[in-house]
Amino acid sequence: MTLTLALDIGGTKIAVALVDAEGHLVHRAQLPTPDGDAETVWAVVEKLLAETVQTADGAAATVGIASAGPIDLPTGTVSPINITEWQHFPIVERVAAATGLPVRLGGDGLCMALGEQWCGAGRGAQFLLGMVVSTGVGGGLVLDGAPYDGRTGNAGHVGHVIVAPDGGDLCTCGGHGCVETIASGPSMVRWARRHGWNGTDAKALGEAANQGDELAVKAFHRGARAVAAMIASVGAVCDVDLVVIGGGVAKSGALLFDPVRAALADYAGLEFLRGLRVVPAELGGDAGLVGAAALARG
Repeated sequence: MTLTLALDIGGTKIAVALVDAEGHLVHRAQLPTPDGDAETVWAVVEKLLAETVQTADGAAATVGIASAGPIDLPTGTVSPINITEWQHFPIVERVAAATGLPVRLGGDGLCMALGEQWCGAGRGAQFLLGMVVSTGVGGGLVLDGAPYDGRTGNAGHVGHVIVAPDGGDLCTCGGHGCVETIASGPSMVRWARRHGWNGTDAKALGEAANQGDELAVKAFHRGARAVAAMIASVGAVCDVDLVVIGGGVAKSGALLFDPVRAALADYAGLEFLRGLRVVPAELGGDAGLVGAAALARG
């Protein structure tokens, strides 16, 4: 049985898996992303890779990497916003040397979209936006059935679509008015607290909204309208017909999806957008691993 080694690198965890030809994870391991310098972070990746190569016992043919971005495909490097120690880190070169296998790199949003297209809520979709709404907002595109990574590998960075052009909070990207500054979990919490809510985090905000707290409900509706505006914009540019949303905030279910769909009906006025569907993701935290494997398999 030929397997694909999949690596998912994020700001809170680093996960690795062996994935079979059906998209099933036959081995999975993860460790927290450590604090420290670039080599401290790499040591965790190297440890996971070594153990997984040993487990594969020669069955792994390729490696797929899903990494938080920005990434740079031409140089095979990554500079994740949430792993500040890695600036232009040569991840492709390092992984190839550690495993002796050919390596394919993709952004975590792209790999999430590919995973859902292969084995999740977007099975078989030809024009799909996969996105995550959590501590940030990210995404990736599948166009004409294939991953679209763009010139540098960063296509699909939908969290930085501008939905408030007249201002707004400062974004981690350095700009203003990004959807991430309105719809991410921490952003919704900040807005609610500025207006008098006394809770602490997005989970508590969701619980309060489900109990009818007016401010909490408004925060979710505000975030949902920003997401819907972004979806309508991406849909108009890329002609997608399916949007799959995962991430911690998306776990709130109808609290997010109902107002997103309602607002999308207002924003998506063009005839070719009227069939655009928005559905919850199915693969959870494994989407990036499954998608990295799909990317490596081609």
